[in-house]
Amino acid sequence: MNDLSRRNTQYVVLSVFIIVNIFIWSAVARADRHGVLTVAFLNVGQGDAIYIEAPNGNQMLVDGGPPSGAVLRELGRAMPFWDRSLDVVLATHPDQDHVGGLPSVLARMRIDNVITSENTSDTGAYEAFEKAIAEEGSRSILARAGEKIILDEGVVFEILFPNMNTAGWETNTASIVARLSYGDQSFIFTGDSPHSVEKYLVGKNGGALHSSVLKLGHHGSRTSSSKLFLSAVDPEYAVVSAGKDNKYGHPHKEVTDLLAEIKIPSISTAEQGRVIFKTDGESLRLK
Repeated sequence: MNDLSRRNTQYVVLSVFIIVNIFIWSAVARADRHGVLTVAFLNVGQGDAIYIEAPNGNQMLVDGGPPSGAVLRELGRAMPFWDRSLDVVLATHPDQDHVGGLPSVLARMRIDNVITSENTSDTGAYEAFEKAIAEEGSRSILARAGEKIILDEGVVFEILFPNMNTAGWETNTASIVARLSYGDQSFIFTGDSPHSVEKYLVGKNGGALHSSVLKLGHHGSRTSSSKLFLSAVDPEYAVVSAGKDNKYGHPHKEVTDLLAEIKIPSISTAEQGRVIFKTDGESLRLK
């Protein structure tokens, strides 16, 4: 066999080896998530980004943090290395610390569906987000209370707010609020919703808000996380998505004191980094 033939044979063998390994790792990944829902609060600094992976592999991203590139780095660690697509991206509201990282996600990955409200902003961050949606060609969906996204059998992502057109509203007040449920376990995502929205949700849903994990509104700001709302949700864990030593002082002492008073443990991405929960619908595990 001459040198050229030998090299060609080596390339074929190497290609087969790579392909086989991809199939093996794909099978391993599927086995690892069999029956398990993953919810990861990504470490994107001062902002929100939550990655959700259903047992069947369907994936969703809620917010994308600031335009720092952190969300792509975090997704690269949370997702299988070969995966370059998301089934759903949801932007809770148009502030930079929630949508700033989404244009890079839309540019680098295939996104099937994008959920927003009618609430917009004339900032460069939101304009870049709108442009990225148009260039990607993703299906746009407007959020309304009562809508449900079925990520897998028994895995339901339900919109709780808004219940109307929010065009022209103050951006935090317009935040999309949603509840993800799987068996006995559930998660509430609040964006930057203030006390007024929390009061509305308690009046409308009452004890149905009860959930295992609550993403504290507005990064633990005193403008969110009222005692009324915290008592209604009554979570096992409260997650603060904020940057270390951020200039806003999040989470505010009023909120951390209240959590301690009603005995709700809190976890912060500023202190712990990425916060990952896994559940089979019965037990809940914090990684």
